[in-house]
Amino acid sequence: MMKNQVTKEQIDKLMSNAEINVETVHSKVTIVTVKLPNGFVITEASGAVDAANYNAEIGKKVCLERIQNKLWELEGYALANDLLKSKESGE
Repeated sequence: MMKNQVTKEQIDKLMSNAEINVETVHSKVTIVTVKLPNGFVITEASGAVDAANYNAEIGKKVCLERIQNKLWELEGYALANDLLKSKESGE
């Protein structure tokens, strides 16, 4: 029987096997790109209004949390699609 849930371990594994790039632009914006093992890339940005208040570590943390949330949605959609295909094929 096919699994019917996305797990934290699944998301953690995707993140641990991803290529993560973090950069600062305009002295106050963090851009994080995550290239997943299958080549799909998710990008997020976080910034401060004033460069004096900018903290790259906070920006990175915020971006990675957003990317993980997107992964939950993407993996949930993929699983729902797989379950539908399995049901339709009578598996």
